[in-house]
Amino acid sequence: MKHRWEIDSLAGEASVDLGRGLKLSRLASQCLANRGFRDFDSASRFLDPRLKSLADPFLIPGMRAAVDGLFRLRASGQKVVVFGDYDVDGVSATAILVEFLGAHGWRVEWYLPHRMDEGYGLTQAAVETCVAKFQPGLVLTVDCGSTSVSQVEWLTAQGIPTVIVDHHQVASPAPQAVALVNPQLGESFRELCSAGLAFKLAHACVKEGRDQGLTEFAQTDVRQYLDLVALGTIADLVPLNGENRILATAGLKYLNESTRPGLLALREVAKTPSRLSASAVGFQLGPRLNASGRLESAEMSLELLLARDRKAALSKASALDQCNRDRQQIERRTALQAVKKIRAQFDPARDFVLVEGDPEWHVGVVGIVASRVLREFYRPTIILGGDTEGWRGSGRSIAGFDLAAGLRKCGDLLTRHGGHAMAAGVSLPESQVSKFRERLNRIAAETLKPEDLVPRLRLDAACELDEIDAALVNELERMEPFGQGNPPVQLCVENVRHSRAPQRIKDDHWKMWLMVGGRRPILSHGRFRCRRRAGAVRISGTATIAASRARMPGAINRK
Repeated sequence: MKHRWEIDSLAGEASVDLGRGLKLSRLASQCLANRGFRDFDSASRFLDPRLKSLADPFLIPGMRAAVDGLFRLRASGQKVVVFGDYDVDGVSATAILVEFLGAHGWRVEWYLPHRMDEGYGLTQAAVETCVAKFQPGLVLTVDCGSTSVSQVEWLTAQGIPTVIVDHHQVASPAPQAVALVNPQLGESFRELCSAGLAFKLAHACVKEGRDQGLTEFAQTDVRQYLDLVALGTIADLVPLNGENRILATAGLKYLNESTRPGLLALREVAKTPSRLSASAVGFQLGPRLNASGRLESAEMSLELLLARDRKAALSKASALDQCNRDRQQIERRTALQAVKKIRAQFDPARDFVLVEGDPEWHVGVVGIVASRVLREFYRPTIILGGDTEGWRGSGRSIAGFDLAAGLRKCGDLLTRHGGHAMAAGVSLPESQVSKFRERLNRIAAETLKPEDLVPRLRLDAACELDEIDAALVNELERMEPFGQGNPPVQLCVENVRHSRAPQRIKDDHWKMWLMVGGRRPILSHGRFRCRRRAGAVRISGTATIAASRARMPGAINRK
């Protein structure tokens, strides 16, 4: 696939000033300026994220009402049910609140919907089962509920108040819950996922408990939940800036030191490195925790995070590992079928959004398949699978097209929908699929420009190979963790050519000899991908360049 190579040119005086003030190299200061840090104070806070910089949790919309509702329930002795979602963010957020509330005087239970039987979120079937099973005095939803207008109305009619803690887009009109803790209702904290919001709710409850003079809260240290916060934040692919940068950075430290039996067992079966990075969390821990929820129920994942017995935890972790292998097989088969069907009829001049489905496709993997199809064709993509009541699927989008907003304009054709600008879920009758595809394509055709349909390859700067040394690597490591909102550093070295053909050592481990201009060859080896264009080479991955003897960390992309 062709890319638009774009070298950021935002540095200018801002980069020079940052370099002087922070004693950074030209390249490191350029990277900071490219990410919007143009002054000494903001750049310093970014390079040195501290927990003490976290804002008061009561500044989040709905937080005061949520805390008051929970403390009223605590005083009455009634039961609260934490109703979560089945992805890593939802499971992590549920674990945080179940642990915290249970340790601080609440009678607490938890409920996770079954993907195949009940669907996503606070569906009517799930909420009725939950109420019948637990007879709660309050339902606390996490990572869902912001569009569940009728279900919240039904709970209210049963005399059961609802507190919603969620970061997805909110229905209009919004559900009439006792409290709706959702940063989408304000101007700040929009980067937070539900695990981050659960942490902020726990923090707010600690502050309230101390203000009331309750002894259970006097010695509470909410930092003990940061390992779970990092897990949910990194796995949910939310922007790693603002408060998320602080939570993810601190959370990774706690995750590496965590003594939770479940996390230790998961690391053992996943064979993670001794030092967990954001990449290891996203590609090794996250998929295994997601696996059971994708195929059936996420209960095993939540039980693993809450486990206190190492033997039982190891058994659950091993089962999740096998479940992940099964998920991978289903996903690969579905992706091959989806790409084949789309390629047979794809017209780049007509197809601005891809909508494809099959009643045999497992709804638990359609989101991952949508991501694969998007990478292949670079179009917003919705993949649908068969459901007992119609078709259910997931979508992924590209910059320039708000998928959730597009779905709202198709609401009369859909049974349910919700999500973000870049990812969303949808349910609809099979009879409406063609109309839905046509309308969504009309909406996208009016929104997307031709250049939006060519992926952008963002490069931080052009440089010389001899500028990439150990000192630069150390400077760039201060910008970790990388992820959404804080992309890996990517540099371009121009006028480079191979003096010999690249040699594969094994898997994706290569060796190559590069020549810059007329200089002698430089040996480079490691795990990387190589792109060439008009005399320039971009190398991404772990690489060692013999001329500078610089070891490139795997989380950073170098060209």
